[in-house]
Amino acid sequence: MTSDAQLTARPSTSALNGVVRAPGDKSMSHRSLIFGAMATGATEITGLLEGEDILATGRAAKAFGADVERLGDGQWRVTGQGGLKTPLEVIDCGNAGTGVRLLMGAAAGYAIRATFDGDQSLRKRPMKRVTGPLSDMGARFAWLADEDRLPVTLSGGELKGIDFLQTVASAQIKSAILLAGLNAEGETVVTEPEKSRDHTERMLKAFGAEVQIEPVGEGWKITLKGGQALTGAKVDIPGDPSSAAFPLAAGLIVPGSSVTVEGVMLNPLRTGLFDTWIEMGADLSIANERESGGERIGDVTARHSALKGIVVPESRAASMIDEYPILAATAAFADGPTVMRGVGEMRVKESDRISLMVNGLRACGVAVEEEAEGFIVMGGRVKGGATVATAHDHRIAMSHLILGLAAEQPVSVRDPEMIATSFPGFVEMMRGLGAEIS
Repeated sequence: MTSDAQLTARPSTSALNGVVRAPGDKSMSHRSLIFGAMATGATEITGLLEGEDILATGRAAKAFGADVERLGDGQWRVTGQGGLKTPLEVIDCGNAGTGVRLLMGAAAGYAIRATFDGDQSLRKRPMKRVTGPLSDMGARFAWLADEDRLPVTLSGGELKGIDFLQTVASAQIKSAILLAGLNAEGETVVTEPEKSRDHTERMLKAFGAEVQIEPVGEGWKITLKGGQALTGAKVDIPGDPSSAAFPLAAGLIVPGSSVTVEGVMLNPLRTGLFDTWIEMGADLSIANERESGGERIGDVTARHSALKGIVVPESRAASMIDEYPILAATAAFADGPTVMRGVGEMRVKESDRISLMVNGLRACGVAVEEEAEGFIVMGGRVKGGATVATAHDHRIAMSHLILGLAAEQPVSVRDPEMIATSFPGFVEMMRGLGAEIS
């Protein structure tokens, strides 16, 4: 697609119906490739998300010395050599913030040098939140352009464990420290006052590492002994709840609709959006709950619902930080204001997601109040009829396209090619449910 490409969602003239499967979970996809590269032996992966971000992490795993093979649709094998080697080329992580931050943590534990870079969007994102604690453990970083921004060269090895208190609930920071701690001397401890997603802890155990987790108030303390080796494992990746959110949202706001997404991960630290929708009055049901790869999964059905505005608990932010854009789109159709606060982290994602959602919704005739750490969507009438700037952010693009399916007039988004980073096949899936997106 050229840079002047756009996609348009037209108001649905009939209900959306169908059963679909969400793409593989992005968080678990990144981790399975990285853990597989660090491990000894083969890691067999099914359900891998084959979006651009994950493919960049796969190329990085190969550059660090692992054998990485695609065996079929979502089916991959990573054969690790028991550690990472110095790569011959720059590690280009594309648009993947999770990929680069976890890879830095993984690489820091080995006596190797590696230069990390990314696309223009990733080059704008802060890195010191990860390189700071890794430096405290003994890793060395040389910034090649601006401090705190990519590109950066890491020199790893000879790390010492750290006792780290998180100030923001961030799974990326926690994971980078724990991965470095695997090859550090002594214990590495991360204390989180609020729980962030725990895929790293669960997957470390699946790869044979010992991880201790103790509750501390509303959060927890994670302790990892250094000098532990990982062994290749089988990883079955469930559907990504962040991706499932889009077809489900369409089911909630398009009159008469009933949309089911099969095989969705139901990890309680990832289902904040579903809890919020239910509090807003959504007809959301879960069937066929089961365990897969250490995670709870199920089939989620959304039916058209009369939503009401609520105050979203700030404590929920960590479990749904990526879902606020689509929550805001559904809140536009609710009766009364939906208050979203404590979400300042949205401003340092792939884009400033607060300001882009505020501007996009306003362009579509929705009243929105912007705050430094959040925003308030005044629900009601959604006129649409706008072309929305996305700043190449996939979630902003998809959220406004879903909005357009229930607005009074079509909604277009600019630069939609980035949707492939997290949700390849999004447009085709939505069309299959009866949505008009072209």
